[in-house]
Amino acid sequence: MTSTLKPDPSMIGGIAKVPLARLPDPRVLFLTRAQRLGFLAQHSANLAAYLRFLSELCEAQARLVRALPAPAALSQDQLQAARANRMPPMDRAALRAELTAAIDLLPGLLAGVEMPEPARLGLAALAAAEASDRDWVIGNVLADTIPDDSAAPHLFAALALQVVASRHAALLHVEQLVAIAPGLCPACGGRHASSLVTENIGAEGARYCACATCQTLWNEVRVKCTCCGSTKGITYRSVETDEATVKAECCRECGHWVKILYQNKNPSLEPIADDVASLGLDLMMRDSEWRRGGYNPFLAGY
Repeated sequence: MTSTLKPDPSMIGGIAKVPLARLPDPRVLFLTRAQRLGFLAQHSANLAAYLRFLSELCEAQARLVRALPAPAALSQDQLQAARANRMPPMDRAALRAELTAAIDLLPGLLAGVEMPEPARLGLAALAAAEASDRDWVIGNVLADTIPDDSAAPHLFAALALQVVASRHAALLHVEQLVAIAPGLCPACGGRHASSLVTENIGAEGARYCACATCQTLWNEVRVKCTCCGSTKGITYRSVETDEATVKAECCRECGHWVKILYQNKNPSLEPIADDVASLGLDLMMRDSEWRRGGYNPFLAGY
């Protein structure tokens, strides 16, 4: 493995003003992700089995989108209060009932999915869990936290939450959102999985963080830590060369790193799927001084 450790040479000067966010379309998002994971599985001998499994999970998420009843839109009072107080309009605690209903549907939707034994046992444990145990799992995924020793049941709860949250985010309007804080989604307050340098949102070269929960993309300026907001000591590392389309953006101020995907160089890159497929970068960074700052439930336990 080789690595680079230098400023990002592709960011010279500024870029035009761009939209704060792009809201998800759950009807196509999970199918698009499933297709990307399936493609990546064909080109990754080491991760092929896991990527195929995740592809099938994303297809099940697409079915779950259609199986759930339509969510209720937020009131204008709720939206205005959130905007006035610079808070995300979505209340995660209010998603518990819908998330519970979504989890109840998972065993049926996943009945035909071939999965590793730990995953099968995790799904069975989640389906059969007492109310208090399931509530503990739900509380963890709502807080973007997955314990390493209980990754499997949390994975299924997290994928159900992605569906529920993305359906609510899809009902919002971009002009209702305000920037919250570095690394926090302006729609749901969730953590980002990675960031994308885009070519088709507002202006080529704009950078957007990808929410791991509600799937909203929100704008962050380049050469800035997406965890703490610092513009000092930002460097980049990659497994391959300076031309790599997935790199680790490292911050010396807070000690975190987050993947940055250059979608302007490869338009097929997907913020969740390609985060998983670039696991080699995680393994390289594990031996470094930095800590992973991106959150991706599909990488829990790695």
